[in-house]
Parts: sequence; C-alpha cells; structure tokens
Amino acid sequence: MRHLVFFLEEPSAKEMIIGLLPRLQDNPDYRCIVFEGKQDLERNLVRKMRGYNVPNSKFIVLRDQDAADCKIIKAKLEELCKKAKKENVFVRIACRELESWYLADLKAVEKGLQLSDISKLQNKSKYRTPDLLNSPSKELERLTKGQYQKVSGSRAIGPFLNCYNNRSNSFRIFVDGIKKSLGNDDL
Repeated sequence: MRHLVFFLEEPSAKEMIIGLLPRLQDNPDYRCIVFEGKQDLERNLVRKMRGYNVPNSKFIVLRDQDAADCKIIKAKLEELCKKAKKENVFVRIACRELESWYLADLKAVEKGLQLSDISKLQNKSKYRTPDLLNSPSKELERLTKGQYQKVSGSRAIGPFLNCYNNRSNSFRIFVDGIKKSLGNDDL
C-alpha cells in the first residue's frame, strides 16, 4: 500500500482531505503536513519533504492559486520539490481557492452545512465554472449566509464531495492525481 503525504497550505485543506480520501480508498495510509499559509509552505517545504523518510511514500503538494499565475506557482513548487530530492511528487493548484471546489458541488455544501435550496443554483453560470471566480471564499460565505467557515466548513463538506464532479477542472485534476497515486486509475 502506498503512503500518501499531503503538504498543505492551510488547515481547511486537511479537513477536506480527511473527508474525501476514504471515499477514494478504504483505510488509506496518509499523513497531512499543514503549513501556516503559502509563504510558510514555500519557505519550509524542502526541509519538511527532505526529512520525511517513510518507505513507499508519494508526495502531494496542494496550494491555492489566489490571484497569482498558476503556471508560475506550480513551477516554483516543483522546483522546491526537486531541491528536496524526492521522487513521486506531484503539485496541484486549487484554482483560485479551495472553496471553488465546494462551489462546484453545491449538493455537498447543502448536505455538509445542512442547508436547503442551494443545490438548485448549480446551473447558474458562476457555479458551473467556479474556477473562474475571483473570490470563491467570499461567494461561498455569501451563498451560505455566513454559515461557511473555512475549517469547520471544509470538515462538514469534504465527506460529501462528489469525486466525479467535473465542474472544477482543478478539483478533477487533484482527484485524478490522488487516484493514480493510490493505483486506482479506474475509479
């Protein structure tokens, strides 16, 4: 069994992964290393990755795009991973923010936060392609009338996210990468 190691920008990503990963594999072997924002991630990634020596590990780095160019962010993170001298590493960028993934699956938001009548908005253009929104976290907060909070919201929504959802390209690519890492390409 492969051991997955997630290097994450923030605690909300960990909460989402805790809910999502068991639906991709029963009893997954994994660890989440959470940083205190993107600067902390970039400053300490090489040292933390270099010091992680569990056999058969696959490393996954996840960071929000925010307002930056995702290709530049990804290239910078990949360069840091090369400096760590680890194989089996892949970098994923959440287009614009992790909350884009939640807006792509309003049914999960509805179930996780125990709200009603939100999923019916899924066909509105901004929710069909939420990776294009400038501030998904503000949109999600507005949509849920303040019920969404980053960490507790991610904890609540993560277990309900549809692994086959294609409304967020960055979510689909992230899930596909995890499936390949687990050896479950056919999920």
